[in-house]
Amino acid sequence: MITASNLNKHFKMYETRKGMLGSLSSLFSSKHHLIKAVDHLTFSIKEGEFVGYIGPNGAGKSTTIKMLSGILHPTSGEVIVGGLSPQKNRKETARRIGIVFGQRTQLWWDLPLRDSFEILKAMYKVSDRTYRDFLKLYDDMLDIGAFMETPVRKLSLGQRMRGDLAAAMIHNPDVLFLDEPTIGLDVSAKTGIRAFLKELNENENKTILLTTHDMDDIEQLCGRVIVINHGKIILDGTLEHMRQTIGLPSIMEVQYAAKPKVPIAEELGVEQLKWDGSKLVIHYDRKLIPAPQLLKDVGLWGEPLDIQMKEPDIEDIIQKIY
Repeated sequence: MITASNLNKHFKMYETRKGMLGSLSSLFSSKHHLIKAVDHLTFSIKEGEFVGYIGPNGAGKSTTIKMLSGILHPTSGEVIVGGLSPQKNRKETARRIGIVFGQRTQLWWDLPLRDSFEILKAMYKVSDRTYRDFLKLYDDMLDIGAFMETPVRKLSLGQRMRGDLAAAMIHNPDVLFLDEPTIGLDVSAKTGIRAFLKELNENENKTILLTTHDMDDIEQLCGRVIVINHGKIILDGTLEHMRQTIGLPSIMEVQYAAKPKVPIAEELGVEQLKWDGSKLVIHYDRKLIPAPQLLKDVGLWGEPLDIQMKEPDIEDIIQKIY
């Protein structure tokens, strides 16, 4: 559904000098340096995939989204979305994709939300019947009916984001690009939007590419993660694959009825044993010591009251990558 082949985007940054004379001379200077925002990216996304596209600020995520959606032209390389080039077939591609920028709205600021939808309906030539079905469906999914007559500028951030998501889907696109859709939202708003996106992907088979700094978004939504830094892909796979590649340990936390005497980590064959209050925290490699064996061992040391198994947080994974 989405293919990027040897994709590059370079920007020229012209040198500026201090002071009024320096600024004036900079207008006529050709001195510059090249910034490689995206550097030889190649990846493909299948129909129906939900892919997280993550990396630090300035990694090239938004630049990639803008090239995939046709907003920017690549310096070199090729983009194909739904069998079309977003740069060569911009109008046709626009009918196949929806896009949401979390820090920028596509709604008309001073108009009621309904008017924004009516304008988009006309732009995409959506039939009256399809539009009525859309309003009913997205009121059920996002509860937008409660603020349809409210000017966009008076909507809360969570309401505006629900409006933006609905607006991106008004023409029923096959592909959805999301750039930080949950930024600044409270827990309740994030939960609702995640549920909506999950339903779109699982029930409507929409292909979704998501950039985010919220690792809960990745954990809860994405079956695959592409990690980018300095314009280059450094990892591409499932979260489990990333955990195994980076080598982060699994974690077992054991609460005992009474604090037992335990062997040292080297004797047990685990990476680390430490006490956190009354809990014994064990860091171990599942490939070296299976969880059932470890459970058997901890039961021999004392009477466990509670045992919890944990995997590394995505934040830990990202920190170790960088």
